[in-house]
Amino acid sequence: MQPPFDVFTDPAPAPERLDALVAPVAAAFRTWTGPVPASAVVYVDTDPAVADTAAFVDRYGQGLLAASANCVVVAAKRGGEVSYAACLVPSAARADVNGVVRRRLGARKVSFAPMDTAVGLTGMEYGGITPVGLPSDWPLLVDASLSGIPYVLVGSGRRTGKLILPGGAFGQLPSAELVPDLAS
Repeated sequence: MQPPFDVFTDPAPAPERLDALVAPVAAAFRTWTGPVPASAVVYVDTDPAVADTAAFVDRYGQGLLAASANCVVVAAKRGGEVSYAACLVPSAARADVNGVVRRRLGARKVSFAPMDTAVGLTGMEYGGITPVGLPSDWPLLVDASLSGIPYVLVGSGRRTGKLILPGGAFGQLPSAELVPDLAS
């Protein structure tokens, strides 16, 4: 790992820390496939009190902002039907929900899923939702800029802990699509 990740103590390959992960995330590492091996993903313990981006970078260092991403769950509505998807965008940006996301999902309206819905459907904690281990039938829209970053810090499925993935790993996640200009 290159700085700014040297602020974390006891980093470990994520497959060696399945005990620290929620069930769907641990299951994703058990079945991981692709050119980037699961062992290249690192788990680090973090303080759950500072899981949200602003507090996190205040505590662990502003340099992490440029190397981190947030995963948000959205609800897409069309013809009375609701479907769900996830968007992964740089932490310093916002997903273009009303433009790019809506068009990509072919929806009439897209909004952020309510917290209870996002938590219930993903099996993850609010504030720790990660692109690893999402429901396999959900689209995962990934801002294409993230694939060019050597290492990206994302949630681990819990407020305690983060995952550090090579940027190239996002394109191999189930139902992932690299989308230019997903973030605004």
